Amino acid sequence: MMLDPFSDLLKLLSAQSVISGGLIAGGPWAVAIPSSDKLKFWGIVRGHCWLVLEGQDAPVAVSEGDVFLLRAARPHVIASSLDVAPIDLEQLLEKRQGAIARHGAGEEFFMIGGKVDLSDDNAQLLLDELPPLIHIQATSPHAPSLHWLLQQLVRERDGNHPGVAAASAQLAHLMLIQILRAYFENAESIASGRLRAIGDRRLAPALQLIHGDPGRAWQLAELAQAAAMSRATFCAYFKNIAGVAPMAYLTEWRMRLAERLLRSERTSVSAIAASLGYGSESAFSNAFKRINGRSPRHYQRALQARQEQHVAAY
Repeated sequence: MMLDPFSDLLKLLSAQSVISGGLIAGGPWAVAIPSSDKLKFWGIVRGHCWLVLEGQDAPVAVSEGDVFLLRAARPHVIASSLDVAPIDLEQLLEKRQGAIARHGAGEEFFMIGGKVDLSDDNAQLLLDELPPLIHIQATSPHAPSLHWLLQQLVRERDGNHPGVAAASAQLAHLMLIQILRAYFENAESIASGRLRAIGDRRLAPALQLIHGDPGRAWQLAELAQAAAMSRATFCAYFKNIAGVAPMAYLTEWRMRLAERLLRSERTSVSAIAASLGYGSESAFSNAFKRINGRSPRHYQRALQARQEQHVAAY
């Protein structure tokens, strides 16, 4: 089966989703959550709350069945009411037993959520193109799937079955994919860039060719034909959606794949060059330097030095 561009991006990013816990609350309550460099997502299983994100113009009402994803490294508050003074998350976690924290009096509200770990080198590929907040409402066509995933996560938590950690991680990863799918469907509101291109159905056939065989010397005519457009229309449309020309997209994607291969000491620069369609190591090195600002060998040495420093720190 051909790897679609979105799956290809997730594979490159080594995106791994894990459940971090949940919150049960009742009565008047509010929690102040510090900023984090992780992607975080939450689903409301029961009840409703306000989300106040620093830098956001207005608070967001979140209701049962809603899911939201936070990309921005900004502090935020979740609360039953906007006039309740929040307590710090750390203070709440000190009293937590297991994965679920409790706050206030009662159990009217329950949310469960997780975080997404991305590979350090390529994380910005995704983060730079996501808005600070993605809010998928219960009325979305994707809501039934997300609601089912939420319920399965709750069952895993309550059932304590063998393999609960692995099953929960897989369900959380599916939640991330569904959230981003819902985001892609509103493509007109997405700024030009890689994510908008990946979610664009007219470009999908051409992108599948590029991602399916990135080392091939693709011609504009072939890619345009796959997208059922003339070359001129294809080039203009592609740049409007992706923010870059088709060949620039192909070159950049090749360099991201090269970065992943360079992280393996078993792969030589010449072998990487050949696998990505370059006739010589020097041609590949020049292209890599244009995109990354340094040669493949300098990139590899810097990476090795960083890894050695990390090992020495422990």
